[in-house]
Amino acid sequence: MSDTVLGDRARILNADDLGVGYTTTVSPKRAASVPDSPLINTDDPQLQQLIGLLRRYSGVILSGPPGTSKSYLAAAAGKAMTMGNPDRLAFTQFHASYQYEDFMEGYRPSEEGGFTPVNGVFLRLCNEAVADPKHDYVMVIDELSRGDAGRVFGEALTYVERSKRGMSFTLPSGETGTVPPNIFIIATMNPLDRGVDEVDAAFERRFAKVSLPPDADLLNERLIQNEVEDGLRERIVGWFKRINGQAKEVPAAALGHTYLWDVTDESTAQDAWEYQVRHHVERAFRYEGKARDDLMEAWKNIFTEMASAPGAE
Repeated sequence: MSDTVLGDRARILNADDLGVGYTTTVSPKRAASVPDSPLINTDDPQLQQLIGLLRRYSGVILSGPPGTSKSYLAAAAGKAMTMGNPDRLAFTQFHASYQYEDFMEGYRPSEEGGFTPVNGVFLRLCNEAVADPKHDYVMVIDELSRGDAGRVFGEALTYVERSKRGMSFTLPSGETGTVPPNIFIIATMNPLDRGVDEVDAAFERRFAKVSLPPDADLLNERLIQNEVEDGLRERIVGWFKRINGQAKEVPAAALGHTYLWDVTDESTAQDAWEYQVRHHVERAFRYEGKARDDLMEAWKNIFTEMASAPGAE
C-alpha cells in the first residue's frame, strides 16, 4: 500500500481548527471545558440571582450534594462578572491540608537563605483589586467545608464583611492587608461534609447561602435535548425522583442531576449506572439493605419494562 501524498492545496486541520480542541473549548465564554459545554448565558435567571446576591452580601455559598452544578454556576458567575478576564478571577479548593499560608500569607525559602513572606491566592487577588478599583474581581472557593475555613481566612474573615471592606489589617509579616469592595467571593460546599457546622458559624452573618438541590425538571429537559427515547427518559426521571425522595430519610441518598447528564440511550444509561450511580447507591444505603436492593431492582426494571413495551424488538 503506497503512502498518501497530499496536493499543494491540501490543508491539514487539527482539533482546534475544527473548533473542538482544548484551546477552543477552554474559553472565557464557557463555564466548563467539556466540548459540549454551552456558552455562558448572562441573562439566565439563576446566574442573575447569584450576581445580585454577590453585590448585596459579603459573598455567596452554593450548597448542595455532588452533581447539582454548584461549581459550574460559580465559574459561570465568576467569568460573567470579570468579562472572562483570567487576571481578575481566581480559583482554589479547600481540603484538610489547606492552610492560611496558602490562602493569605506564608513564608517560603529564599534564594539568599532564610525565609521571605509570599502572598497567598486570596491576598494576591485583593492587592490586584485594590490597584484596579474600577473592575470586579472574583474569588471562587470550591469545597469550602472540606477545610478549616475560619483558620484559612484568619483575620481576613472579619474584613470580608461589607461594612468593613476597605479597612486595613495587619498580616503576620507586619505588612498591611485590605479586602476591597470590588472583590467578590463565591464558595461551594456539600451540606453533608463534616466541616459544615464550622462554616455556618463563621459565615452565617456574612454570606448568603443558596441551596442547589437535585432538579428532576432540569434532568428531564436535558434528556429531551439528548434525544433520549420518551419511554426511557420518563423511567429514568421517575427513578431519579424516587432516590431523591428517600433523601428526606437518608440525606446521603441525594443524587445530583449531572450524574445522568450525558445519557443518550440505554447503553449510556447503563454506563452511568455501572461506573457512578451504582456506587453512590451502595454507599448511601450501606446500612439500609432493603432500600438499597429496592432501588437497584427499580433501576433494572427500567430496561425490563423497555424490552417488554409494545413495539420493542
